[in-house]
Amino acid sequence: MKFKIIPSQAKQLLGHVKQPDDWFGLKYNMNLYRGCQHQCIYCDTRSECYQIENFGSEIIFKENALELLRNELASKRVKGSIGLGSMNDPYQPLEVKKKLTRKALEIIAEFKFPIHIITKSDLVLRDIDLLKKISKAYATISLSISTADDDLGKVLEPGASLVSNRLKAIEILNNNGIQAGIIMMPILPFIEDNVENISSIIKKGSEHNTSYILPGFGMTTRDRQREYYYKKLDDHFPGIKQKYINKFGENYSCSVNSYHKLKKIFEELCGKYKIPTVIPKYKSEIEVQLELF
Repeated sequence: MKFKIIPSQAKQLLGHVKQPDDWFGLKYNMNLYRGCQHQCIYCDTRSECYQIENFGSEIIFKENALELLRNELASKRVKGSIGLGSMNDPYQPLEVKKKLTRKALEIIAEFKFPIHIITKSDLVLRDIDLLKKISKAYATISLSISTADDDLGKVLEPGASLVSNRLKAIEILNNNGIQAGIIMMPILPFIEDNVENISSIIKKGSEHNTSYILPGFGMTTRDRQREYYYKKLDDHFPGIKQKYINKFGENYSCSVNSYHKLKKIFEELCGKYKIPTVIPKYKSEIEVQLELF
């Protein structure tokens, strides 16, 4: 699919994350792009609240992002983890040409800030040299994986890297001393919420030396996101849309079927393979100094 690429001038780059962030341990977040070429059929960023028009046909890049980042990091008194990947993928195909993520990582490495990246792309391997430098402060890379099946992945996330390549990226990153793991979310009701899928993700994660698996048993739906998702369900999974309507109505949060069963199996298998189910958090300079004494 061809996207219209539009430059923009941003007023601010780093946003403050409401503390404490129990999921990822972030203090700041950063989006270098608006819109995403991965076009995951369930993406929450299509929702009206994010005010991103033409989500499926335009990508906006912040052409002054690097200047803003340098100025903002220089002014920060408190170091904390910077998150990339909250509203778009920092390694979407446009990044190959623009290299905004790579150039931003160069600046982050210079200022010695910690990071957490969420992505569905093995393009992250391009930046192993910079991620190694940032790891001296703290770096963790989360590959989003909700199915272990490449064919299903291509339907749900048509512009993203193959699931099998994401798993390989996790192994390569960990082998290079960069903490990398799986964000197992969303798990789509009536499509991915089965024992076979959950078990397969955990098993393949273990085979590829994942550092953790962070689960999310369900998905969200609202306004434009729901409308687009239901259209794609009709295209690829006839009959499933009505099940959503019957069970969830206009609910924002849509939990998986057999939640307690799947959660128990998840915990048992992660225990069996000795896989942590939380992400090790960034330790501040003060915490590190206290440990030394």
